[in-house]
This record gives sequence, structure tokens and C-alpha cells, in this order.
Amino acid sequence: MDYRDAARTLEQSLKLAFSPVAVCLVQEPPAGVGAYSEPSVPAGCVFWQEGAKGAFVTSAADHALCAVGVYTHNLADAPAIQRAELEAALKIMTELDYLREEDVARVPVAQRPSRRVLYAPLAETPLGPDVVLIFAQAGQGLVIAEAVEQVEGGAPPALGRPACSVVPQALNTGRAALSLGCCGARAYLDVLTDEVALWALPGVRLGEYVARIAALARANATLAAFHRRRRQDVAAGEAPSVAQSLERVREGG
Repeated sequence: MDYRDAARTLEQSLKLAFSPVAVCLVQEPPAGVGAYSEPSVPAGCVFWQEGAKGAFVTSAADHALCAVGVYTHNLADAPAIQRAELEAALKIMTELDYLREEDVARVPVAQRPSRRVLYAPLAETPLGPDVVLIFAQAGQGLVIAEAVEQVEGGAPPALGRPACSVVPQALNTGRAALSLGCCGARAYLDVLTDEVALWALPGVRLGEYVARIAALARANATLAAFHRRRRQDVAAGEAPSVAQSLERVREGG
């Protein structure tokens, strides 16, 4: 599909402040895409924010300070110390009563190992994305949730810790997922403010999601105006029918 057009449709329909990001778990980097060359990051989720600026590829070494992200993304070639770091992180979370032992088994992990992760603005992705990430406020998420339910025939799950698990969740199931973030991601990402959550859409059905999001965004705009009109009319002592309220909206009243 035309990813530039898909990105434009998502941005305009949802009025996004942050461009959708394509994530591809690959074995080798595609031609013409360089390795991540900026200073090291404290967590792999930072690459989502960086990925909106331009395409690059990471390896396990680039995720060295994020043992949890290496685990959820099932990154190959990770140094042995990563396992020790993961165990240390889990131990601390357990001691803080943030995580219970039985919770660990429920954390989504990518089913297939990958040696590289490609991040890119959706409009510029050189590969078909495995997952498309959208940072959305509640009103924007409303439209996404309605579209997902129509495309998939069911409501999307809402995930918490760790935020990075939303990528393997969408990848493994082929279904969209919502991440409410985690305290780590919210500390590291400027874009993940208290008003914003993260959506992960499987790339294989992106065209279906985009089409329904566009249609539902238009419908929501009309219906929102309809409800505002009715609120005003009822507050003024009127009792308009549904048809009358809709007609007033269409007339611009």
C-alpha cells in the first residue's frame, strides 16, 4: 500500500500531533537505511520517538540499557549481561510489589527472534511495517477503538507495564492493542504525556484500519456537532427530534 498516503490519512483524520511510526523486526537492515548513530538511550521505547524523525536500524547493542525491551522484542545477539540485568530489574520490581512472579509469564514477547529493529516515520518506511504506533489522546483513541472493533469484530485489549510489550502483543496476535504506557516510558518519552496513550496496529491490516478511521473520524465530527446542537437546544427549553437536530447541523445552525 501507499504508506505516505496512509500516514497522511491518519494524521489528518485524527489530527495527530505526532507522526505514526513504523516498526519492523528484521534480520538484516534494508539497503539504504543506516544504523542508529545518536547517543545511547536509557530505554528502547525512546526509539519510537526518534523513529518519527527518520528511518534507522537498531541492534541489541543499541538497547543495551533496556533489558526489558530486549526481552519483549526477543532481540538476538544480546550480550550475556542482558540476562543478568533483566533478572535484576525483575527482582527490584518484585520487591517493590510492582510485579508479581505470575505477572512475568503474561508479558507478551515476540514469538520469533530478530537481529534488528527498523524504526521509521510511516510515510517513509522502506518496508511493510510489522506494527504501526500511534500516539493518541482520548478523543483520538475513541475513533481508533471504534475502527478496531469494526475491523476485528472485538474490542482491543488495554495493556499496562511494560509499554514495550504492546509491540509483540500486536505482532503475535495480528490484532490491535492499546498501551496505557508504564512509568518508565512516561519518564523517557516527551510525547507520552498524561493525556496520551499508545496504539499499536498490525501492519498486515493497516489499510483496513486506515479506511475505517477516516470514515469514523468524519462521522464523529458530524455526530459531535449534532450532540452539541441538541445540548444547546435542550438547555434553551426546546425538545427537538433527532431529525430536527441533524437538519440544523447540516444547515450549519
